[in-house]
Amino acid sequence: MPLSPLPSRRVASLDLALIGNCSIGALVDRGGSVVWCCMPRFDSAPVFDALLQSEHGLPREGAMTVDLEGLARTEQCYDPATAIVRTKLWDERGQGVEIVDFAPRFLNRDRMFRPAQLVRRIRPLSGHPRIRVGVSPHGRWGAVPPVITRGSHHVRYELPQITLRLNTSVPLSYLLGQTWFSLEGPMSLLLGPDETLAGGIEDTAREFEEQTALYWRHWTRRLAVPLQWQEAVIRAAITLKLCQYEETGAIVAAMTTSIPEAPGSGRNWDYRFCWLRDAFFVVRALNSLAEVGTMERYLSWLYNIVRGAGPGPLAHVQPLYGIGLESDLPESIVAQAGGYRGNRPVRIGNQAQEHFQHDVYGSIVLGAAQAFHDHRLLRQGDVHDFAALEVMGEQAWRLHREPDAGIWELRTRERIHTSSVLLCWAACDRLARIAQVLGLPERQRHWHQRAEHIRSAILAEAWSEERQCFVESFGGRDLDASVLLMGEVNFLPPQDPRFVATVRTLERELGDGPFMRRYAAPDDFGRPQTAFNVCSFWRVDALARIGQREEAREIFEALLARRNHVGLLSEDMDAAAGGELWGNFPQTYSMVGIVHGAVRLSDPWDRVV
Repeated sequence: MPLSPLPSRRVASLDLALIGNCSIGALVDRGGSVVWCCMPRFDSAPVFDALLQSEHGLPREGAMTVDLEGLARTEQCYDPATAIVRTKLWDERGQGVEIVDFAPRFLNRDRMFRPAQLVRRIRPLSGHPRIRVGVSPHGRWGAVPPVITRGSHHVRYELPQITLRLNTSVPLSYLLGQTWFSLEGPMSLLLGPDETLAGGIEDTAREFEEQTALYWRHWTRRLAVPLQWQEAVIRAAITLKLCQYEETGAIVAAMTTSIPEAPGSGRNWDYRFCWLRDAFFVVRALNSLAEVGTMERYLSWLYNIVRGAGPGPLAHVQPLYGIGLESDLPESIVAQAGGYRGNRPVRIGNQAQEHFQHDVYGSIVLGAAQAFHDHRLLRQGDVHDFAALEVMGEQAWRLHREPDAGIWELRTRERIHTSSVLLCWAACDRLARIAQVLGLPERQRHWHQRAEHIRSAILAEAWSEERQCFVESFGGRDLDASVLLMGEVNFLPPQDPRFVATVRTLERELGDGPFMRRYAAPDDFGRPQTAFNVCSFWRVDALARIGQREEAREIFEALLARRNHVGLLSEDMDAAAGGELWGNFPQTYSMVGIVHGAVRLSDPWDRVV
């Protein structure tokens, strides 16, 4: 179990553990404080927001805390193969307490029970530790204090967006008075909807923990994990699953908003929405582990987007949508939020909803393609689904030579981005393959011809003889790690000399040890200061494809070593600061990289069985 010495003062970091149940998610720091949680959905206003109020250190307000008197050290880990996190606090005399945090998730009456609820169990480990328990939710980012009502064994917190009920065996006078007391036996807190518990507090908390642990262990048991790096893959898979809002099937890019890509950069974005590009990669990663349930739920959400896009040339699809299919996600700034370590602004909503990003049509087709080939699914893709996807293919064809904002969502310029054209090619190529499976030879020829036309354009206009590399945009010379996706979508044979040369050029120009930047040219906010984690994993994948397996394994191991203490990654890495994590957290793109890298690089099972 990772140990953490007592810091001189409580500061914010991304040494956080994610708990959740596919309805809500929460982040728990190494001291056992819940510092971030939105309810009742991932994209709701936070009820705990201390993480983004940390200009002068982590506040107690906007958090759910357990303080140990005389705290000397902490330990934190997940229960193996679950989404249950266990934090131990020890004082200077060896007295300790254990905090168990989770969100209930298990089958009940043939339905998935996943309430918008956090469960916290506290028990003494040794001696007579003195603790202080706090529950301090925020309304409107601290602008509105909750109206607090005390019951016999519960507290109600009335906030502008939600009313919460805390059922607890902690003495309410101690809780509300923030009083230190000796912990003599187990105590529990269940914070969630304003509803009465059906059973006793301790019995309910214990049953919920047992059932939730059993659910996750059954879920992970069904994964087809690689031989090597199993713990890293299982943790990544659980994390990706937790980022799906199961009610609708949407998959968020991250649980947070406005954790900056680099300190002082202003690159603070809200990632609590479903990017079709990111969701495709999540689905692809989980499919590679034989977990297709996430894809099935996602497709139910995706086809609502596709069929609601409009006919013909009017079939515009945004790069991202809300988890409830919301298309209007206006970006605004929360003035009263202090920011992560004082890094303002804190944004809600995302202006990228207004962008034209033409790779989105390829992401849609790629995300749905397996459903036409996989006979395990409850509902395979059919001719009606194919017809809906053809509308997306027509958009990819119509727009593949048009400038767009690109995969990195540039706000002040448009170009014909190679990665966007590449995904337009993928849309046509996969539609041809789907048509073949469906026995539609005319449509297969149609889409194959279009794919070949786009392929020829990429080879002619994205290759730079000067740079000896496929470049960021048609006719350009800037370098961009996203062209490595040519390997991911099987655009070129891995040993094609142009792809091999591209890998080596990008390593030389954008690499920084095991890390890789997205690009080096200045953008809307100047030059990028940090490496982008998924680009580092794309590099690993590309190296493995071109036959540099040992080099790929070395880099992959170095990247795994940069995960936080419980195995999670954010969006960005600061190489100059020893690999410190920055950016929204946990980032699905980055966790996908762990799965893809392990699956590609692991020795086969027949080596040992």
